[in-house]
Amino acid sequence: MAPSGPPPAAGVLHHDCDVLLRDGSTAHLRDIRPGDAEDLVAFHRALSPQTVILRFFGPHPELSAAEVERFTSVDGVDRVALVAERGGEFVAVARYDRQPGSDEAEVAFVVADRLQGHGLGTILLEHLASAARAQGIRRFVADTLADNHRMISVFRDAGFARQFRRSAEVVRVVLDITPSAEARAAADERDRRAVVASMARVLRPSSIAVVGASRRPGTIGHELLRNLLAGNFQGPVFAVNPTAPSVAGVPAWPDVRSVPAPVDLAVICVPAPAVAEVVRDCGEHGVGALVVITAGFAEAGAEGDESQAEVTRLAHAYGMRLVGPNCFGVVDTDPAVQMNATFAATAPVPGPVGFASQSGGLGIAILAEASERGIGLSNFVSMGNKADVSGNDVIQWWEEDPATTVGLLYLESFGNPRRFGRIAQRVSRSMPLLAVKSGRSASGTRGARSHTAALASPEEAVDALFHRTGVIRVDTIEELFDTAEILAAQPLPGGRRVAVVGNAGGPGVLAADACEGHGLEVPELSPATREALAAFLPEGAGLANPVDLVASSGAPAYRRALDLLLAGDEVDAVVVIFTPPLVTSAADVAEAVGASVADAREAGRSKPVVAAFLGAPEARALFGAGSVRVPCFTYPETAVRALAHAAAYARWRAAPPGEEPEVAGTDPNGARRLVEAKLAGDGASAGDGDGRWLTGEDAMDVLATYGIPVLRGRSAADADEAAAAAAELGVPVALKALGPSLLHKSDRGGVRLGLEDPEAVAAAYREMAGAIGPDMTGAFVQPMAGTGVETIAGFVQHRSFGPVVLFGLGGTAVELLGDHVTRLAPLTDVEATEMVRELRAAPLLTGYRGSPPVDTGAVVDVLVRLGRLAAELPELAEADCNPLVVTPSGAAVVDARIRVAALGSPVDGRRQLS
Repeated sequence: MAPSGPPPAAGVLHHDCDVLLRDGSTAHLRDIRPGDAEDLVAFHRALSPQTVILRFFGPHPELSAAEVERFTSVDGVDRVALVAERGGEFVAVARYDRQPGSDEAEVAFVVADRLQGHGLGTILLEHLASAARAQGIRRFVADTLADNHRMISVFRDAGFARQFRRSAEVVRVVLDITPSAEARAAADERDRRAVVASMARVLRPSSIAVVGASRRPGTIGHELLRNLLAGNFQGPVFAVNPTAPSVAGVPAWPDVRSVPAPVDLAVICVPAPAVAEVVRDCGEHGVGALVVITAGFAEAGAEGDESQAEVTRLAHAYGMRLVGPNCFGVVDTDPAVQMNATFAATAPVPGPVGFASQSGGLGIAILAEASERGIGLSNFVSMGNKADVSGNDVIQWWEEDPATTVGLLYLESFGNPRRFGRIAQRVSRSMPLLAVKSGRSASGTRGARSHTAALASPEEAVDALFHRTGVIRVDTIEELFDTAEILAAQPLPGGRRVAVVGNAGGPGVLAADACEGHGLEVPELSPATREALAAFLPEGAGLANPVDLVASSGAPAYRRALDLLLAGDEVDAVVVIFTPPLVTSAADVAEAVGASVADAREAGRSKPVVAAFLGAPEARALFGAGSVRVPCFTYPETAVRALAHAAAYARWRAAPPGEEPEVAGTDPNGARRLVEAKLAGDGASAGDGDGRWLTGEDAMDVLATYGIPVLRGRSAADADEAAAAAAELGVPVALKALGPSLLHKSDRGGVRLGLEDPEAVAAAYREMAGAIGPDMTGAFVQPMAGTGVETIAGFVQHRSFGPVVLFGLGGTAVELLGDHVTRLAPLTDVEATEMVRELRAAPLLTGYRGSPPVDTGAVVDVLVRLGRLAAELPELAEADCNPLVVTPSGAAVVDARIRVAALGSPVDGRRQLS
């Protein structure tokens, strides 16, 4: 039943989203409306007497007209009510009512009997809490009967700070709904369980219907049905075709509703205009999940986008998850499932690698390449347009799936990168995730109006996201598979030290150079190890590292050298290179290498070994035949590049994750009031329709509310005020032009330093104003800063990724030098320290050619405070502190610009499907 009546009242924090329940099914949440009276009455009548008693503390078979009026009337501020729908019917109602003149509200909700225990009450509580916080409410109060154990559990498990006051029959619950790490962790854990349950409907179905199964070979519906049958899917497969009695030897049914048995998963291959009706049929039949192969949706333009939204809405209205549309299908190689619901010509090989691809067409090539390399897949999900199921869902399935030890992603976009960040950071601690993220275009930086915004492009935000989460970013599908081969078959290296062993000098040198270029080390071997190698190698062999066995050495020499290196503690990984001479076969060397690795593994010596066999195309198959798989590549540079990715991931996983440090002296409410006051007065400069700028003294005042050290000065509207400011501050002073469009002041003649008297300041002001013209709206007068290193610090709010903090070498050439580091805010102590250390020009900060080291701890403190400011005041769209001058005794912001814009806060503590 479609909701009726006018839209929600003005001021409502509008809810209109789909949510995921504990069992993996879905429901729709929205604000209640006055026209919902009839549906509310019907919902109440359908409740069991016991549920009514628990909600109303006694029998209450009918809602009075006054109650219906009150329950459906909200103002969006002091009274908010939500309904949950399934199949067009109400399945839950929740509301809060503020207690007059306070920051406390009474909360109540009731869930249909058939959906109690599915987590819907907790989701409603999260959404109500988010709405209440936006209206300044800090606590929820609820009275519940002492034997209403489910309701008490909802309050107890929500993660909010809570108090329980018990009388004889009633429990009063008081919840502090202020966002907290505990509440976020509890919500994430509930989300994880629900997502895993929903993905089980996709990847572990007991029965499958192929809708659009054609009798014509070569069509998608026909080939997909054939693949399911040929792959020996461990359950019934139903063909749906309105005109054929059977397809591929399987009885066919005219529509899904006619199938005489439950259907867990429906794979839809019908033309786009027919998909919505098929989805409705599936919902009526109780299908658990959908895979929509059909194209012609969002990728086809605005009309297709509307059709896609309608199909997704329909699926969720019936509680179904949806993969696609415009996808290639799904695979699960678990022996209990054996599902190949794709139309690929190549059957997947079972193994430990999970793959999720946003590109349907690329999926065909991915399965072929995996089979060619012998890389086994645990599962494969072609996400297509990602109307519903996304990489966030697949990653959480991998986390729970014991058959998956490595996860691979091909991404073209992020639907919810903040959620991706929380999930991937957790999962990467236990299993490697690799990603190809396409679209490295720099076009996103066009029109940037601050140094920070110009440098912190969306691609920089992606890199910062992957850095925080430990996701291994690679540039190509080939590199993705190269790295996956190592991670799936070999242990992680314990460090960066690599031994190179081969039978020819040139390839060994290439490998050593590649190691150095990728951040690995090729240490000289100890005298004892060189002596042990010399005992069995011919004269002229290279013993230091790379180890050159010389061309005359055969498989036994490889075996002994590798045994020696794997047994010692001088290196963390070994690269084995073989160039076929006439006297030694690749098969013999491959067998020797494999045997050495297997023996080392059995003895508990865990070091990765990778091979590069030049001119021996059969080597990959040879290495795949042993008890321990050794990744083998054609060229040593390829092997080293993949090994370097594994080593970098191992370092990330071994490093402490860091903590958000306690920061004293921050005043978010004071900062917000100050910004509002500046905008209300004359202090803010009108922007270009994309916000307003705070510059000079106004910007410094905002930074100071977060304890960021600034070099104080005075703003001046004309030459006389500038001269007076110089006299007050004391000369010498600097004079800087102000104006919203003055990004590069120096290029416009807008900076004058070392002015020695007020008259010189006034003259400089007039010269500036004449040269710059109306773009100059005033000037900022400051004492001269002390001698130090000029750096830049700042942040920019990305609508998808959130705030990104930047630190780099500052001054007038900041974009030219491009020496900067970005991280997502808020920063941990480890991240802020990394930002300082990772600059190419970091030696300038630690003492270079006799200069004293500066106070890098002060820089770390500034970065942490900037990150906190950005995270807590999202209305600050971007900020530049350039220069941030760092001296041996501290750091201070000498010039700053802050843009204020209503970008909107991210969704606060609410779980919902993207």
